[in-house]
Amino acid sequence: MASNAALSAADVFVYADQQIKRAAAEVWPGAEVQLGQHTPSVTTYVRRLTVDGRPLFAKVSLLGLSLVSVLRGTAGDWDTVRAAQVAYRGSPGTLLEREAKALAILRDEAGVLACPVAGHQGGVLFTEPVAGPTLADLLAKEPHRTGELMTRVLVELAGLQRSAVARAVDEVAITERGIRSTFHRKFNGISGPTYLRKAGDAGEVLATVVGRLRRLRVTPAAGRQPVVYGDLKPDHAVFPDGPEGRPVFLDPGLAHGPAQTDMAKLVSRIVLNLIASPPDRAAADATIAGIGVFADAMTADLGPDERAAWIKHLVVLWLMDTTNILSTYLTCPPDLPLPEHGGKISRQAKAVVTLLDRTTAHLIAGTDPRAVWRLTLTDAAKAADR
Repeated sequence: MASNAALSAADVFVYADQQIKRAAAEVWPGAEVQLGQHTPSVTTYVRRLTVDGRPLFAKVSLLGLSLVSVLRGTAGDWDTVRAAQVAYRGSPGTLLEREAKALAILRDEAGVLACPVAGHQGGVLFTEPVAGPTLADLLAKEPHRTGELMTRVLVELAGLQRSAVARAVDEVAITERGIRSTFHRKFNGISGPTYLRKAGDAGEVLATVVGRLRRLRVTPAAGRQPVVYGDLKPDHAVFPDGPEGRPVFLDPGLAHGPAQTDMAKLVSRIVLNLIASPPDRAAADATIAGIGVFADAMTADLGPDERAAWIKHLVVLWLMDTTNILSTYLTCPPDLPLPEHGGKISRQAKAVVTLLDRTTAHLIAGTDPRAVWRLTLTDAAKAADR
């Protein structure tokens, strides 16, 4: 049952640290465990640690919900959450258990380089760090390679379509991280309006955007949906050997979903990065042009009508993802540290909601999706040119 009283982030963090220490002691009995820096996140509690000097990351998920939701009291008061967490931790198919299995599927079935799992115990997932620039880092440094690098990331994930992967994902699907499922969970008819009222000055425009997105209809492709990575952010692809090497993937959200899912997440977060940390005009234009080239390559084999439908679905998912994460940042409890880029995006909320407002208005008006795509990329470049 939801509580009206917000929870204390400090209480949650102390609890999570205790769970990490306990789980580490069970996985590595007698080892020296030293907790390191907390990594700000709005979804799970993440902390660096060393085990006998070995660097690791530990991740704790409360009830499979986002930290923001838990701290807002969505799952009840702190006593209720702790009691529920004990039961959740012991139940099969928890979020982090499925994530650990998804990382194994990536490596063993899909032939994808994935973050190594060091252990999973007591509701805590331990992974090894992956050093190197992320896709986001590379795009900021080499914007003229945007289309090439985005394409390479998607090509690396081609193994997700193997039949063995599809069967395995049926058992461990992480639907919680899906763009559309997240959107409808956040903005349902009952709690959605109340939630958006907490988004400050942007709340009114976001409510209009959400209403339009809920009314838009997209036609899914015939047949079974493909396997998608599900949470393909630019920070979730790391290049240990630089831009010429193969990427290593983090934090999967494997599930069956629309073919546009991974591209939509990438485009959404790349554009948000441009708005949050604007480069010079030439770099912004090069990045946006690369996104366009990438989309052209993805739809090269489609006829005009198919391409229009595909692009419309892509744009809708892009806008849903941007709405999801912006609203999360804007409603974040003040005592929960935001990731650095989250704070920057929040400070540029007006530019983001203007982009969302204009694009959803075009879609609702029935504008040709291919024209909407071009207009939205142009508007994104303008939003980054400040």
